[in-house]
Amino acid sequence: MEGKRNVSAPRLRATPLPGIGVQYDLVTREHRHLSVVAHRDGGRTVNVYRTDDPDSCLQSLRLTGSEADSLIDALKPSHHSASLLYTTDLGLVAERIEVAATSRWNGRLLGDTRMRTETGASVVAVLRRAEAIPSPAPDFRLMGGDTLIVIGTREGVDSAASILGRE
Repeated sequence: MEGKRNVSAPRLRATPLPGIGVQYDLVTREHRHLSVVAHRDGGRTVNVYRTDDPDSCLQSLRLTGSEADSLIDALKPSHHSASLLYTTDLGLVAERIEVAATSRWNGRLLGDTRMRTETGASVVAVLRRAEAIPSPAPDFRLMGGDTLIVIGTREGVDSAASILGRE
């Protein structure tokens, strides 16, 4: 095995950024520090750090959601956010969104959120304690602590998360 080096797999560190999204950090085998901030609106900020000072940003590039999708298609990443359950080539995602105890929707009907009308995203199930409620109807009463499984476009699911996060 002459010429073969032992190269460890790169580590991708995810850091939640409350109200913004998630920052993913990667140090390459050439010791270059890169980060991608995945914003809740679907946009991305790609940062490249200096080689002589890995804490100083050399270049920052802001991408729209569709630009990020094109780059993602080119890179084929293998990571997902913790709440992302599934994504398809059709541009649909399924994601978990929690209803906070302080949410204005705690105790109110799912239909009152107007989520499907406003975002095009659909709630396909609700996880409550140890129970799963599939296909909840508009008269389903939400409770703080519920986790909604929402499917739609990236933008629609992000808008649904915004609606559900209102206090």
